[in-house]
Amino acid sequence: MRLELHRKETYALMETANRMSRQQFKGKGENHFHIGVNVEPCPLDCKFCSLADTAGIFTERIEFSDAEILKWAGLAESRSADALNIMTTGTYSFQKLLEMGRFLRTHVSTPLVANTRDISHKEGEQLLEAGFVGAYHAVRLGEGRDTPFRVEKRIRTITVFRDVGLRWMNCVEPVGPEHAIEEIVDLMLLARTHGATYSGVMRRINFPGSPMEKYGMITELEMAKMVAVSRLVMGDVPKAHCTHEPHTASLLAGANLFFPEVGASPRDREADTEKGRGRGLDPCRQMFAEMGWDPDLPSNCFDRGK
Repeated sequence: MRLELHRKETYALMETANRMSRQQFKGKGENHFHIGVNVEPCPLDCKFCSLADTAGIFTERIEFSDAEILKWAGLAESRSADALNIMTTGTYSFQKLLEMGRFLRTHVSTPLVANTRDISHKEGEQLLEAGFVGAYHAVRLGEGRDTPFRVEKRIRTITVFRDVGLRWMNCVEPVGPEHAIEEIVDLMLLARTHGATYSGVMRRINFPGSPMEKYGMITELEMAKMVAVSRLVMGDVPKAHCTHEPHTASLLAGANLFFPEVGASPRDREADTEKGRGRGLDPCRQMFAEMGWDPDLPSNCFDRGK
């Protein structure tokens, strides 16, 4: 983590991670399609999130219709996406999320991954019954400092996933220049210890007016180096290794998983990130092709043929 950029040791680190992933993941480029189903001024006020109430970007509640969500899910399936990540804000109705899972399960076969608040064992079992096979959850950098959540509660939810049989999806995020190396590495080790299906690195994107703007942002190259470190930490544990937002540098540093995005995004000013920062499925597929990854191979994350 302390290696300087543009040194041969840094590129050797990235090459090693790249080789590990290409061998272990058999050349597969994973596209896990993110659908943010609702926008609202969220009262939980995580400092890095554009959906936070105090950010003042979104002042009204928006819920994308079943028809819009089904259209996106159908597009993802037609373009061979490997998963649908269904993201909701922290105060979104859990029952509505379950209904969304049941609705999508009857229309598409792409595996469903929930991205929601901390949950109990009973709620984890309900996610399984509603058709979800996994859940994205992260102990964020600055948890309890830049967010109102306790690290212990976030980890308890991760153990819930394992106990009920949901795959746990993770990323070390949202990385900024102000985060200590020790804090970042602790979260890499957490992902390995708890057996994340995938992990990786996501950098913080500073929306205009963000309270985090004063810290700046890390570059894609800095993120690629961290992706490589994270990949070596994860060893033979993961089924894939992610980076966000999609870019090519990390595809030479151990990453093989992108998140094309539509709907709400905590990094965007647009209610539908497809009209803003979000990268679509086709650009992500093209990036994979340019860097020698094949998005049409079967997913390593799910027991499912194409």
